[in-house]
Amino acid sequence: MTSQASKHPLRKFLDGLYNAGGIAAAICLVAILVVIIAQMVTRWSNISVPGLSEYAGYLMASASFLAFAHALNSGSHIRVNLFITALGNRKFWGELWCMIIGTAASAYLAWYAMRLVYWSRKLGDLSQGQDATPMWIVQTPMAVGAVLLAICFADNLVTLILRGRDNIGSDTVAQSHGE
Repeated sequence: MTSQASKHPLRKFLDGLYNAGGIAAAICLVAILVVIIAQMVTRWSNISVPGLSEYAGYLMASASFLAFAHALNSGSHIRVNLFITALGNRKFWGELWCMIIGTAASAYLAWYAMRLVYWSRKLGDLSQGQDATPMWIVQTPMAVGAVLLAICFADNLVTLILRGRDNIGSDTVAQSHGE
């Protein structure tokens, strides 16, 4: 593992970007807790606050998408190491194929997530719940997370091609078995 000081400035920036997504996802999780507590308090006090359930759902989607790039880069996504290891000396080609597919799929998702935000804003789309929140506001964190994931996959694909190894951290299982 290289030290933080010896990393290329672009590598530091990208890792910081993925970590920022992880931090934003953690903030969303804390906000979900706050919303749930607010729901409990409103039920006990007979105060009506419309849309709390919807906001918990929006925050859950935001937390999920914002965490994807951080999880991928840190090795937390499910990877089929058994299959990749079974490829033997063709491991590079298996990883390359997976990175190409992942990059294409995440770029497709990011493109359409951004279009969804654009059209929701342009059409003035509102949520169907009592909160009547403009949908582009709650769709934006999802789109940002999808773009971060696409950048992360592309970053790892380019690194794999140039260096023969991606930037994905070792997963916990591989570390515990000394791989």
